[in-house]
Amino acid sequence: MKKLVIFDLDGTLVNSLEDLAQAVNFGLQSMGYDIHDVERYRYFVGNGAMKLCERALLEDKRSQENIDALYKLFAEHYAVHFCDKTVLYSGISELLCDLKHRGIMIAIASNKPHGDCLRIVSRLIDDGIVDIVSGGDNGFEKKPAPDIVFDIMQRLAVLPEDTLFVGDSDVDIHTAKNASVESVGCLWGFRTERELTAAGADYIAKHPSDILKYI
Repeated sequence: MKKLVIFDLDGTLVNSLEDLAQAVNFGLQSMGYDIHDVERYRYFVGNGAMKLCERALLEDKRSQENIDALYKLFAEHYAVHFCDKTVLYSGISELLCDLKHRGIMIAIASNKPHGDCLRIVSRLIDDGIVDIVSGGDNGFEKKPAPDIVFDIMQRLAVLPEDTLFVGDSDVDIHTAKNASVESVGCLWGFRTERELTAAGADYIAKHPSDILKYI
C-alpha cells in the first residue's frame, strides 16, 4: 500500500477554471486586449501563473513588460475572486477522507502561487486533511521538474515507491516520471485521456474513487 498520495490542485482537486479565466480576462480587458472563452484556458493553465498570463496574450504582445503587467492585474483580481466559483470536484472530499482514514498521507504539489494554494485549501478542505501544501513559488523549479515532489517526500520521510502522484495534465505525469513515482491521470480535470496516456500515465482514473484501486 502507498504511504503518500500527492495531488495537483487545479483540475485535479478543484475546478478553478472559471475563476482563473475571469481573472486573466479582467487583466486583458484592462490592458485593452481581447479576452478568451473560458474553455480556452484549459490549455493555458498548468505551468504557473506567469506562464498562464504569457499564453493568454497574443503572440506579438508577449513582451516581458506586457506579461508582467498582465500578471499584476491577474494577481490583484484573483486574490479577491479566487473562490467565487471554484469548488472541489465531486467525490474529492470523500476520497480525501477515505485516504486519511486509511492512514495515508496527503500532499498538494502545484505550480500555482503558494499563497493562492493555501487560500483555496483553507476555504474548501477541512483542517487536518492535507499534510503538506506546496506551491509553485516556494523556491523550487516548477513542475515537471521533480524538486517539489522530492521535497515533499523528504519532509514526510516517504520513498518514491511508496508514493503516488495524481494530476490532470501531461505536466503532472512528467513530474511523476521525473521523480520516479507512479502516476494517476484523472479524467475529470482540464485535459484529455489522450494527453495523459501519451504522457505515460501508469493509471487512468475516471472518478476520484478509482484512485483507491491504485494505492
